[in-house]
Amino acid sequence: MTVEQKIIRNKVGLLELARTLGNVSQACKVMGFSRDSFYRFKELYDTGGEMALLEISRKKPILANRVDEHVERAVMDFAIEKPAYGQLRVSNELKKRGVFVSPGGVRSIWLRHDLETMKKRLAALSAKVAQEDFILTEEQLRALEKAKEEKESHGEIETEHPGYLGAQDTYYVGTIKGVGRIYQQTFIDTYAKVAFVKLYDRKNALVAADLLNDRVLPFFEEHGIPLLRILTDRGTEYCGSREHHEYQLYLAIEDIDHSKTKARHPQTNGICERFHKTMQDEFYSTAFRKKIYSSIEQLQEDADLWIMEYNEERTHSGKYCYGKTPMQTFKDSLQIARDKILSDRTSSPSSSAMYDNSESSD
Repeated sequence: MTVEQKIIRNKVGLLELARTLGNVSQACKVMGFSRDSFYRFKELYDTGGEMALLEISRKKPILANRVDEHVERAVMDFAIEKPAYGQLRVSNELKKRGVFVSPGGVRSIWLRHDLETMKKRLAALSAKVAQEDFILTEEQLRALEKAKEEKESHGEIETEHPGYLGAQDTYYVGTIKGVGRIYQQTFIDTYAKVAFVKLYDRKNALVAADLLNDRVLPFFEEHGIPLLRILTDRGTEYCGSREHHEYQLYLAIEDIDHSKTKARHPQTNGICERFHKTMQDEFYSTAFRKKIYSSIEQLQEDADLWIMEYNEERTHSGKYCYGKTPMQTFKDSLQIARDKILSDRTSSPSSSAMYDNSESSD
């Protein structure tokens, strides 16, 4: 449905609701219009039908007031050349090149071409790179990398197929009388959203590696694809001296790249945070009200049943799930993973640069 059709539908709906209710004031209150607007719409409808209800208050652009074509083209080209620059800086930089346009004029041109935000300008740059034989400058590369960091800091993770990137995190479940502290190790495939959890009475590198060894890697091996890399926060259970840290050693043995969240930005691993909230709301809050647990093993049994339902029966609204269950998404995407494994292995050092992989903190 076009914008024009939506405009007409809302106004016709107001007229029909007023006719049905027999009360103009009530109809206007429900639909969010004023009485003046109602009578104006009614007059237009009575005289010209539905087409008369199109938005007529919007002023038509006065083309004579627009900047010259070469100025408009210069602004558009500069938006691709320097996507991170704001309208004031663009105006000043273009003046150096003999192109005179005000900051407001720059923004007007951006709006006409859907380039008014840095995100949109970077998207246009990415599209140009994909469609043309285009070599990026250092400044353009920095802008694109910064945009990726911003996406990660809001929990947006770029992933290409099952096994491309897994996210792992530790969740403190709580303290149970007679049992003690309970920690949950969580792993989620960032593409299919298939999840694995295992409960422990401590959090350290050994239990972090145990989840992978006991549940995660056997699952990927069973389906014939490797796990290429894992994203974790910078907790001590995941980071340390590679020569003596059990988790780091395990990843090295299994040839799994280790990506870490940006320092002081734990929300980078937001996919695990959202899962933990879902599990708390849908499992733990109910389980602890219904049952008194005397051991971690008892709680693990019930957690396994919930995880099975989460993976195989509960539909997911994730980016690549399209309303399917995580397990169905995983199975449907296996061929994509198999087709790309070779290229992923070849490009993994450069592609992992989108995360802060610095080992200097170890």
